[in-house]
Amino acid sequence: MTAIQKKARIAVVGAGWWACEHHIPHVRQNPHADLVSACRLGAADLEHVRAHFDLPHVTENHLEVYDVRPDGVIVASPHVSHFEHAAAALARGCHVLVEKPMVTGTGQAREIVRLAGDAGRTVMTPYGLNHTGYMERAADWVRAGRIGAVRHVMVHMSSALLDLFGGEPMLETEGHLYRPPPSTWADPGRAGGYGWGQLSHALAALFFVTGLEPESVHAAVHRSKTGVDDFDAAVLRFTEGAIGTLSGAAGLPKHGAPQLDLRVYGEDGMLLVDVEEGRERVALERFDGTGDERRMSRGEGFGSYTTRAAVDRFIDICRGTPARNCGDQLVGLRTVQVLEALHASAQSGETVACG
Repeated sequence: MTAIQKKARIAVVGAGWWACEHHIPHVRQNPHADLVSACRLGAADLEHVRAHFDLPHVTENHLEVYDVRPDGVIVASPHVSHFEHAAAALARGCHVLVEKPMVTGTGQAREIVRLAGDAGRTVMTPYGLNHTGYMERAADWVRAGRIGAVRHVMVHMSSALLDLFGGEPMLETEGHLYRPPPSTWADPGRAGGYGWGQLSHALAALFFVTGLEPESVHAAVHRSKTGVDDFDAAVLRFTEGAIGTLSGAAGLPKHGAPQLDLRVYGEDGMLLVDVEEGRERVALERFDGTGDERRMSRGEGFGSYTTRAAVDRFIDICRGTPARNCGDQLVGLRTVQVLEALHASAQSGETVACG
């Protein structure tokens, strides 16, 4: 077992919009961590980040962050760079927190699973919904057999992001140190679009809660003016015999509350997770008339979307302290399997097997 050390040494690869707004501040606010290095491309932007956060070491070469011996690496680079950067960290014996999507191909995802196993290191993707009390509760109910074998799942997610996937500045990011670039979010050749950018959250919730393994996808998508998907619909089959539906929409109005609705139907009952503001709850109903329910209060943190919980847990893992990983490499793999098949199916019009 890894010895518990006083502080975890954390490096950030990809110090752009999301890392500067969330990951770097969260690491700096954690009393059990030291931020020892940050990497991004562009000398002027790198100096801007160094001065803004008063960082001790910065570099444009991601391999140079290992000169300062980090215990863990946060990868928040563009989607298509996640594999290169996560694999490099694992090869050097570091734990890895890699932003969603974990990688952008099933072959890459299987290699991350192998590398993590060989290195004996943790891979965590910080899906904000997974690292919450309500999603953990739902997963624990399924693992305990409260609804029996899963037969059907339904998951829907909606966000107010037509601007982001349309190649325009994301309204909410005005005033941020950096803004999300269209080259990451609105380029179909670089894993842009709602599937990779948002449905990765919903699919991670599905796979964390149910433990299912995807078998095939039949999908249709609507495309934004940049050519990426902004609305998605799919029928899923799982190796365990379950079926399911997946729906995603970037078309929520900006004043609307984000939506995620996960329903899981089993041979003994069903569970519901609904995070839409004003009706947040996690509920279990069984055919024998028993059940459980928890109304989620954002004030108490039970139902809140969190950008910090996964970072804090990752820091604990880097220190050798046990912490629950609700977005491990298997959840990441299954999410990538579906997304890759979804895009292939939408292109061909055929059902596509998950690799």
